[in-house]
Amino acid sequence: MGQKVNPISMRLQVNKDWRSKWFASKKDYKSYLEQDLQVRKMIKRDLGARASINKIDIERSPNLVTVTIATAKAGVVIGRGGSGAQDLKNKIEKIYGVQVRVNIEEVKKSELYAKLVAENIAHQLERRISFRRAIKQSAAATMRAGAKGIRIEVAGRLNGAEMSRREKEVQGSVPLHTIRADIDYAHAGAQTPAGVIGVKVWIYKGDAF
Repeated sequence: MGQKVNPISMRLQVNKDWRSKWFASKKDYKSYLEQDLQVRKMIKRDLGARASINKIDIERSPNLVTVTIATAKAGVVIGRGGSGAQDLKNKIEKIYGVQVRVNIEEVKKSELYAKLVAENIAHQLERRISFRRAIKQSAAATMRAGAKGIRIEVAGRLNGAEMSRREKEVQGSVPLHTIRADIDYAHAGAQTPAGVIGVKVWIYKGDAF
């Protein structure tokens, strides 16, 4: 009853892929995982909301680590004259201790990516915008951008209310049980004076095959 599963991990090897790609022996696994987590945390801390980062993919080969950053604002990541990308590369190389290649991919329609939509709603809630207005506007923008369906859930002390509650907005269809459905999912947290408000977003982009 009520067992939840992450829609992305459920579709791995069907139409989704791993965010970190490497194999490691038992003794190396811990340090590899730790390095990946450090890099993701560092990128999020340094670039954060300014860069609107959708995802970070990490791929390891024996003497090279490739870090691919998908962002809606490539200019912010690259920096003036490429200085931002170079600084980032140097910091990542310090963590891994091997040569690093940083690829920056630009995301064209940010309304079609769950992480960017969730973070946008979270920022609006932090600026004290009404949650109902924020989720309705975001859902409408995603549908206009060409999605087949979107579902948004917010939970917590909404509008500073004494009791926490859960509200949702659904537009179009979101078939979570269909494995071939291309569904993007993400969650974000809004730090409000009343406490943290959780934001979950599911976007259905059509069937993958």
